[in-house]
Amino acid sequence: MPDIMRAPLWHEMAESAGLTNPDGSIGETIYGQMTKFAAEVGAVNLGQGAPGTEPPDELIAATEVAMRAGFNQYAPGQGYPQLLDAVAAQRGRDFGQHVDPNEVLYTAGATEGLTAAILALLPRGGSLVAFEPFYDSYPAAIAAAGGTLHTVPILPDGHGDFAPDWEVFDRVIAEVDPEVILVNTPHNPTGFIFSAADLGRIGRAAEEVDAWVLSDEVYEQLVLTDLGHVPPAVAIEDSARVVTVSSAGKSWNTTGWKIGWVVASPEVRQAIQTVKQFMSFTAGGPMQIGMAEMLDGDSQFVAENRGSLRARAEVLVPACRSVPGAEVSTPRAGYFTVVDFSALTDLDAFELNELLAREFSLVGIPVPALCRPGSPAYEAYRSSIRYSFCKSVADVDKGAQLFIALGGHLREHPDALRRRS
Repeated sequence: MPDIMRAPLWHEMAESAGLTNPDGSIGETIYGQMTKFAAEVGAVNLGQGAPGTEPPDELIAATEVAMRAGFNQYAPGQGYPQLLDAVAAQRGRDFGQHVDPNEVLYTAGATEGLTAAILALLPRGGSLVAFEPFYDSYPAAIAAAGGTLHTVPILPDGHGDFAPDWEVFDRVIAEVDPEVILVNTPHNPTGFIFSAADLGRIGRAAEEVDAWVLSDEVYEQLVLTDLGHVPPAVAIEDSARVVTVSSAGKSWNTTGWKIGWVVASPEVRQAIQTVKQFMSFTAGGPMQIGMAEMLDGDSQFVAENRGSLRARAEVLVPACRSVPGAEVSTPRAGYFTVVDFSALTDLDAFELNELLAREFSLVGIPVPALCRPGSPAYEAYRSSIRYSFCKSVADVDKGAQLFIALGGHLREHPDALRRRS
């Protein structure tokens, strides 16, 4: 068998995404690793951001109707017109973003949309600036494009919230002169929501260096406060340089359906579609039709789902705060709370996550896995773990009880999380 090291792009992508093992083999993403690990040790899996509740019956029924109506073969490359129309209408209705259906492209989930956009927009040898921590597909896509990733940290503010380091942002933009600035709002894992002023600042910086703004908005409907989501394409004056990526997976509890979309000017949409057609071409025909019906209809599911997530957060977050000395973030949006254990341990997040799994039945995602090794963000989150409250009510309740038990144990044994000699 030929040596797999003869596949250099594959290895470069894997290495950039943190998937290369010490022996040179390629492993799974941190999400897959932690899901398997939780099953192996019998721990509560509060790691992967996969909903523990189901999509609405009305969506499943509409998709079944579409299946029986014959939407089971290849869909058009751009996506079914019903979905394109529905996404365009939804962006306008929910966020005041004027979108023509010809600006919408169906993608097999947001990850494919982001990857296709990076491959289309980032020239070989070019630079992309993203905020850190980041979703782990970003560096893999950048490596595939032959580009270089530069990062700006989003850091804890000491009050349970987060903020970008804008001084670093200004310096990196000036030094790097990037072709693409990637913004994830609401942000995974911190839940930070970029304000209109924040996005205006990014837009002006992009205009100065003639960069694209690529926006990852998969948590757009899951804002848990009164702040509201502001799309970059609405806040940035030169909206033609903004490429928006989102999906139905998080909002409608359909992460396995892979219904995503890109919104961009027709010429840019076509360029991204040209790349995307050689990835999946198309997928999910009947699911596209079912989702279009939901987006166009008067379903209250998204609001109900948001309320349910808020209720589950109100169970898990106080339980995390029962751990003495832990710094626990207040979720503003999305699925997660970030717990900083640095006052309690000298272990890093990877070692600590394993200890908590084996001895206290709790598994999360080590936040440094979403950072570049050695970066300021990596060091800031060295002992931080991301926990998901999007799991089932039963799993969230069980996780909360385990955190309360952990807190009680630490009050009796304050050094229980320290490194053992």
